[in-house]
Amino acid sequence: MATMMALFGTGAVVMRGAGCTINDMWDVDFDKKVERTKTRPIASGLVSRPKALAFLGVQLSAGLAVLLQMNPYTIFFCFGSMPFVIMYPFMKRITYWPQLFLGLAYNWGALAGWSAVAGSIDWTVALPLYAAGVSWTLVYDTVYGHQDKRDDIAAGVKSTSLLFGDHTKTVLSGFSAATISLMCLSGYMNGQGLPFFLTVAGAGSAHLLWQLKSVDINSPSVCWRIFKSNAWFGAIIFSAILADLAYDRITNTGDTEEQPSL
Repeated sequence: MATMMALFGTGAVVMRGAGCTINDMWDVDFDKKVERTKTRPIASGLVSRPKALAFLGVQLSAGLAVLLQMNPYTIFFCFGSMPFVIMYPFMKRITYWPQLFLGLAYNWGALAGWSAVAGSIDWTVALPLYAAGVSWTLVYDTVYGHQDKRDDIAAGVKSTSLLFGDHTKTVLSGFSAATISLMCLSGYMNGQGLPFFLTVAGAGSAHLLWQLKSVDINSPSVCWRIFKSNAWFGAIIFSAILADLAYDRITNTGDTEEQPSL
């Protein structure tokens, strides 16, 4: 399991970087018009497009090297995420829902992780988990998008931040509730125990509620701070899984010790 976690951790970093490179290559003209992004390497001219393309090739090669360590089912399944990775930068040109496509790409690992361990996918567990991740992405990336909304309007960039506007907190309340509900549904279908649900529904809900109460969608600095705080939400979900695993081992050990020996 430690090896699998290391592979997925490495793969996540590499492919996230590849996604950022693709995004910066697609958006170079937009980035030049946005105050926060005009200093990015490609937009500023520090890195040329041919060099960026070569770097992308290195990133994708590294990602492929990690992927080839998986079972055949997972290898073929992971290629299914590439259309979303490539499409995402283009979506902000034609739809106000690019964050949805970002979520579909970023959370593919929730499905791939299951297949890497089991050799197949139990959709009753993995699909709610995937949907929870997509919903969570809509929450944090909508907050992120509010940093640049004035420049985005001028540049012609579309986003859920602009779509939701002054109703952002209300809409994100719904997506936050969906994130917690779907996470709990996935846990229920997987037979998780009480520690998981208490942590997710308790600490997880409290953190998302704090985000919604604290965010000022008209303050770029506050939006950035709230966006970064989602690392803590991820840590809460991870701790819920660890707490449930520890509880399960303790209770199972106790049951074993109570059984009379033959």
